Amino acid sequence: METNKIYSMDCIEGMKIELDVNSVDIIITSPPYNIGIKYNSHKDNMPFDKYLDWMEEFGRMCARVLKENGSLFFNIGDKASDEFRSFEVARRIAKSLKLQNTIHWIKSVAVPEHNINIGHYKPINSTRFLNNLHEFVFHFTKTKNVEIDRLAIGVPYADKSNINRWKHGKSNGDKRDRGNIWYIPYDTVQSEKDHPASFPKKLPEMCIKLHGFNKNTIILDPFLGSGTTCSVAKELGCKWIGFETDSKYAEISKEKLSQGRLAIIQDSTNKI
Repeated sequence: METNKIYSMDCIEGMKIELDVNSVDIIITSPPYNIGIKYNSHKDNMPFDKYLDWMEEFGRMCARVLKENGSLFFNIGDKASDEFRSFEVARRIAKSLKLQNTIHWIKSVAVPEHNINIGHYKPINSTRFLNNLHEFVFHFTKTKNVEIDRLAIGVPYADKSNINRWKHGKSNGDKRDRGNIWYIPYDTVQSEKDHPASFPKKLPEMCIKLHGFNKNTIILDPFLGSGTTCSVAKELGCKWIGFETDSKYAEISKEKLSQGRLAIIQDSTNKI
């Protein structure tokens, strides 16, 4: 199995034939949401039952390649008019893996009492539904017993007297658990080259640090898009693998991960 490569092929087929069993430490990805987002080549309007079957098979392949102590961080969003879609997808993946944590990625926060409004979001035109300002990041593992490094993404104490007040405070210093609410500003599309649904670099960075990593850690993004996950993995000194069927997005990723060390493996059996 080769690392530091983008495979231009269907990720389910790729995880079946290109990757070894129990070989990947961390999977971080965001699949097509199937809510009509305009991608370059993928039609994001699959019948929902078919989409769920696809995600169930995806979950089986993730379970195949993940190490026993590995983590899948699965980012997905909903329509404002259908808040159960993400959970239905998560239930299909949970047939093969166990849900260990549910993280809420907050894109925008309004605190009118303090005249604070930070972040941004895609507004909807509706007289019935509120704008959806968050997405889920479901953290799956094989056992639900994988230790994580909570303080690697910890935050300072607001009240510094708490540093020594809690039993664990002295060893932790000025850091406490961030919890499962992550405010990370949403990146807007800056050019026609960008992927329409890319997440900010901070999101995969926090997932990698939460799981824990070293120079031998292998990180996989099965729906690579514009290459954010693998770019972050490379910056952190980890090994990386990506699957992407769209040649345009693969080229964007190639530019990010360039300097002569990126190999694109072509496959003629693209299915998505």
